[in-house]
Amino acid sequence: MDILNECGLLGCKPAAFPIDQNHQLALANGPAFEDPTRYRRIVGRLVYLTITRPELSYAVRTLSQFLQHPLQEHYDAALRVLRYIKGNPGQGLLLRSNCDLLLRAYCDSDWASCPITRRSITGYFVTLGDSPISWKSKKQHTISRSSAEAEYRSMAAATAEILWLKGFLKDIGVDH
Repeated sequence: MDILNECGLLGCKPAAFPIDQNHQLALANGPAFEDPTRYRRIVGRLVYLTITRPELSYAVRTLSQFLQHPLQEHYDAALRVLRYIKGNPGQGLLLRSNCDLLLRAYCDSDWASCPITRRSITGYFVTLGDSPISWKSKKQHTISRSSAEAEYRSMAAATAEILWLKGFLKDIGVDH
């Protein structure tokens, strides 16, 4: 609510989702935003918010690509994320104290989704029991030749995360 108050959006109309599904922010070519520091501050605060609000991760990752030279369209997209937060202020993560200690991972990729570099996006989500403990959405380092290759890269990233988490659990005395 502090972020909304700072941006003067306490009385705004809430948005149903944080970012358009088929956005073209990477191809935007409108006027530059007059106060890039303000844009950077909003995106920085949103990055902090993704710790407890994983549904914002994709939108914030997308917005953070334009920190050097934000356009008015990028600022408008950041305000849309804030309008989404206004409509869903009580959402967050629930970490349960009783769980079966079973690690589950879900992964996916979006093949060649960056319109500029044609790189794919890897995404995964890991739970311990019913509690989410790790998630990631990131552009892949190399260009995949097919959607299957992009999916394998996504599975490899999720597998590496699971292996790290298993080692971490073992280090703290949780035999898995």
